[in-house]
Amino acid sequence: MLPGGDLTVIANTADDDEFWGLLVCPDVDAVIYRLAGEFNETAGYGQKDETFNALDALRAMGEKTWFRIGDKDLATHVLRAEMLRRGATLTEASLELCRRFSLKSRVVPMSDDPVRTRFITDQGTLSLQEYFVRERLGPALRAIDFDGLEAARLSPAAGAALHDAELVVIGPSNPLISIDPVLEVIGDRMRREVAVAVSPIVGGRALKGPTVEMMRAMDLDPSPVEVARRYRDRCSGFVLDARDSQLREQIEKMDYRVLECDTVMDDGGARLAREILGWST
Repeated sequence: MLPGGDLTVIANTADDDEFWGLLVCPDVDAVIYRLAGEFNETAGYGQKDETFNALDALRAMGEKTWFRIGDKDLATHVLRAEMLRRGATLTEASLELCRRFSLKSRVVPMSDDPVRTRFITDQGTLSLQEYFVRERLGPALRAIDFDGLEAARLSPAAGAALHDAELVVIGPSNPLISIDPVLEVIGDRMRREVAVAVSPIVGGRALKGPTVEMMRAMDLDPSPVEVARRYRDRCSGFVLDARDSQLREQIEKMDYRVLECDTVMDDGGARLAREILGWST
């Protein structure tokens, strides 16, 4: 919805993990694939028209293949690994992947330093991919930790984007695992007056993923009000779904401007993007 080159996406890297010596960056890659029109919407990960020949060969050789990497997706990871081996930063590798996918927008990691999500459960500590993909959220969640977060520095490209931004939008992702690590790395580099958050909860439900269940496990009220409370020092604007209009007054009392609209992105997000851009300008 913006002119070419006007959009920068700062992606969470706490979901990253290594498989067969290759760094997999699920959030960075998913954003690149979506912007390039290559994302596999049916599977919810990877690229369209995937094959799994390499994975099938690994399985035949006795490897555990619960983490599904398609052949096209594997090419992305191989190319990233080669760039990193040659001395590129994760930011440089990500921007080069943007170029290879013919994007005018920039997709950059929150940090070039490693950060890893760790779930403390009743069955031990698990990585994000182990908890989500291998265990399918089965173990009871006790706590969430981020290895490396205290030492992680904001990537220069992300810092420059925040400095120049006329508008910063926090998307409707899981605040505990997708947004919190990014905000921690950003620190005080984001100007509250230009920042807007979109509620990830509509009518008491998360439209995607276990946001509600995770918030309950952490003794948090899974509602737009709690999400607004978490972002109140970071954002001056809050986008609330019209189905939750009864909560508007509570959110406005936290010193928010509130945009009330249909936040369900059943059209790829174009309608919501127009609403936010029109409201913010």
